[in-house]
Amino acid sequence: MPETVVLMDVLTRHARERPDALAVRMVGTPGGGGGACALHYGPWARAAAQASARLWHLWGVRPGDRVAYLGFNHADQLTLLFALADIGAALVPLNFRLAPPEWDAVMADCAPCLLLHDAAWAQGGQALAQRAGIPARPLSELAQPAEVGHTPRHGAPDAPALLVYTSGTTGRPKGALHTQGQLLANMAIAREAQALVASDVVATVLPLFHVGGLCIQTLPALSAGATVLLHARFDAAATLQCIAQDRPTLTLQVPATMKALVEHADWARTDLSSLRAVWAGSSVLPEALVEAFHARGVPVCNVYGATETGPFSIALPPAHAHSHAGTCGWPAPGVQARLHEPRGAGETAVGEVLLRAPNVVRRYWPDTPAVDAEGWFHTGDLAMCAADGSFRIVGRAKDMVISGGENVYPAEIEGLLAEHPDVRECAVVGVPDAHWGEVVVAAVVLPDGTEPAQAEARMRAFLAGRLARYKQPRRYVFLCELPKTALGKVQKPALLQALQRAAAPGE
Repeated sequence: MPETVVLMDVLTRHARERPDALAVRMVGTPGGGGGACALHYGPWARAAAQASARLWHLWGVRPGDRVAYLGFNHADQLTLLFALADIGAALVPLNFRLAPPEWDAVMADCAPCLLLHDAAWAQGGQALAQRAGIPARPLSELAQPAEVGHTPRHGAPDAPALLVYTSGTTGRPKGALHTQGQLLANMAIAREAQALVASDVVATVLPLFHVGGLCIQTLPALSAGATVLLHARFDAAATLQCIAQDRPTLTLQVPATMKALVEHADWARTDLSSLRAVWAGSSVLPEALVEAFHARGVPVCNVYGATETGPFSIALPPAHAHSHAGTCGWPAPGVQARLHEPRGAGETAVGEVLLRAPNVVRRYWPDTPAVDAEGWFHTGDLAMCAADGSFRIVGRAKDMVISGGENVYPAEIEGLLAEHPDVRECAVVGVPDAHWGEVVVAAVVLPDGTEPAQAEARMRAFLAGRLARYKQPRRYVFLCELPKTALGKVQKPALLQALQRAAAPGE
């Protein structure tokens, strides 16, 4: 169980015990927001209380309200989360990479009473708020002193604290409603699994509008009293410079950012020795990227979860990073995981991953159940479970291809193709076929200057001895880029639609 009972206690406890310790410092690529560039626990707790007073007295936020934020990562975005929690209200972080109609859909769904924006997104934020019929305020005003009276505290373990919309890779985004208790439980789970302590320094480069960037390391590090080096947005050069100069002990990456780091000109000469591990938020990690970090003496630890699960659910710790590369590890402390209706026998049986834990959300906004009657969250991901209890993700249930009566898991093919030197990126989908039901199609992004026909021949030869014939792609399609979410996940439905349109007569 978490040590604290409400979210604001994370700040007040450290403010009391170690007020001069550095909590958050903005580094890296400039962008967005206003306010302080460095926050120490003592002054930060007072600033969060001041922000709570402003939200309550001057901006009219009340318990149960939602407040949206549009902008790049900023320390005051974290202040906003804690200040709203003190009131009993919830933060709705907006994905700045969405199109305006997608923002409008989120706003219409959750009806926030107020929108805050940073300087970079002032125009878009003001226009969005105007369309929604609500006021908009610059983030820089949040922590300014306000001559106001006492602010009632309505923080509670069951109070909504964070409303995060799913990435929409398989359909319309849904708002996962995290309570303060669930966020605190996730902090405790993630803190124990990563052995986070007050002396740690965490480099956060992923966007805080997603639970990956916010909840895997950032909030758990703060709960441990550690220091967060917060980047406004990911930049490979700035990240490598941060590692070399600021000496973080941990960082969280995704395959797209790992690839950018490995391919950067400064990669080989950057001192990575301060890192005791790189954690990666992805169900499947390309082997070549993992090996590149391992060759530099940095273990790559996988963490698996979903927007609805905290997301810290299954984790591969540093001690097993080499021996279990390619898996996502074991259930984190306090998390139950099992395979639903596994098909097959023994370690090769494949079933849907089900998760049950205190950090799993119970409902989508406004009141749709997110778990079944027994409290299990159905992830939609297919996995195998080894005899030692470790899990290996093989794909999504909706992605599974059934070709000629045989089950084909795209992740298996994608993992092999990712090893080929002609493949910058790839994704595998099943396309309807009159004879086979579905056929396997590989969408591939080639390195610049690579001739497609020759590359395809090399890939076919590469897979010939590694995959059964029914698993091998019947067709290769070469694209300039793959459709992705903000965190680099390929949007399979959008890819499939594009492939089907391209194959239609007359197109």
